[in-house]
Amino acid sequence: MGAGAIRRDRSRDSLDTSDHGPVPLILDRKIARGTKNFLYEPAMSEGDFDRAIQIGSDLVDDCVKEGCHVLCIGEMGIGNTSPSSIWMSLFGDIPLQDCIGAGAGLNNDGIRHKYEVLSKAMERFLENQEDRSRDFGFQPNHGPVPLILRYFGGFEMIAAIGAMLRAAELHLIVLIDGFIMTACALGAIRLYPASQDYMIFTHCGDESGHQMMLDIVDAKPLLHLGLRLGEGTGALCAYPIVDSAIRMMNEMNTFDRAKITKYF
Repeated sequence: MGAGAIRRDRSRDSLDTSDHGPVPLILDRKIARGTKNFLYEPAMSEGDFDRAIQIGSDLVDDCVKEGCHVLCIGEMGIGNTSPSSIWMSLFGDIPLQDCIGAGAGLNNDGIRHKYEVLSKAMERFLENQEDRSRDFGFQPNHGPVPLILRYFGGFEMIAAIGAMLRAAELHLIVLIDGFIMTACALGAIRLYPASQDYMIFTHCGDESGHQMMLDIVDAKPLLHLGLRLGEGTGALCAYPIVDSAIRMMNEMNTFDRAKITKYF
């Protein structure tokens, strides 16, 4: 789902790029050379949106074939805190300025510039929709969710949403970690509210607005380690807790099996 033109040959474990040689176990799911500039137009077409959703769904099916029951979805990219902030603002009915943070490490001037650009992009988007219909709504749980997702989202983010929805359909557990993956979870929940039943929110990071976004879906994260990474690190740290909880429910002895008389 990341950048780079990757070719896959007949061997599952042998992939190569024209410039960099073999890259083992990298899957080629390239849709385009980046999304379009949402300051002026939708980031992706409806067709690209559907393709990204399908890619995420197909990857979950591949995991299930290998016996997977718990998924941890991460991302690696630059710039995806920006669409995350816009989704948070529109889906949570929260002022945009409260949704924007430092991302990969912006200083105060960078954050100010980020707000100016994103604010202008949102204003243009809303004005365009207002021109189409005076009754167009953007309240929480309402409005054109797929349009908002594809107008501002990245391919990797939409694919993550597709994976979350497919996981819910198959009754798999999804470990949610990081500001961006929480934004994707929010998008999945807005599309299909029941998908939240299969999500465990594993970590609250230090990105500004992350806790607020968790509050939108009333999620209680398992950990708060001060991590700023979005690649799923917090979810991996929380996995042993989830595993222990499952083992406790399924394997811990009971009074009856241990032949212990209840004292209460």
